[in-house]
Amino acid sequence: MKLYIVDDYNAMSKKAADIVSMQIKTKQNSVIGLATGSTPIGMYKELIKMHRKEKLDFSKIKTFNLDEYYKIHPQDNQSYRYYMMKNFFNHINIDHNNINIPNGMTNDTERECKLYEEKIQESGGIDLQILGIGTNAHIGFNEPNNKFEPYTHLVNLDKNTIKSNSRFFRSVEDVPAKAISMGIKTIMSSRKILLLANGDNKAQAIFESLKGPIVPQVPGSILQLHKDLTVIIDKKAARYLEVEKTAATTSL
Repeated sequence: MKLYIVDDYNAMSKKAADIVSMQIKTKQNSVIGLATGSTPIGMYKELIKMHRKEKLDFSKIKTFNLDEYYKIHPQDNQSYRYYMMKNFFNHINIDHNNINIPNGMTNDTERECKLYEEKIQESGGIDLQILGIGTNAHIGFNEPNNKFEPYTHLVNLDKNTIKSNSRFFRSVEDVPAKAISMGIKTIMSSRKILLLANGDNKAQAIFESLKGPIVPQVPGSILQLHKDLTVIIDKKAARYLEVEKTAATTSL
């Protein structure tokens, strides 16, 4: 595990963008797993700058998003497809045929999940998976549970997740109660994983995920077993970790 503790959100975003950029430059047809929420927005802005100023080329990459709300139309401004188009895809030269996001409007979730897994495998697997983490340590929408769900599946969202995500909606009642999410085995099968977190409210989840026991009640804890995990967090998110809080790399 490589751990970068940086000063603030901007530094986290720039460091993350540098890692994604290097992946694309090293392998132009990389398969990249993408995350949504407030955490990666700064990273997406930095990647857009790199595309415009440095001609970073996204034309050959394929992307797979971690999740999508269930029964939200793709054009709804709270859907994750809308989020990705607005915050990233509309501003780079990606082939839209290479964009993959679960179909939250499906009437056959079992089939949709199976097809999503098949698409990932047909693409050769994910080279770099970007993750945020919930305050309850969920990754993707894999909520605290009594077992690790391996593959893409329909999730009943935890009440804490619904409450946290309500800041994006008019009210907590408007937040969908379900989502389609990549499973833990799918995430862990990625060749590289990049985990991002910032803020005091993520400190406990980061501590439990990186230093606590590996249990499904703390979904992020499974990341301790990944062979190529990079974690970038700001000082506030690192406040429970017993490491020197500098911008240098620390091995845990």
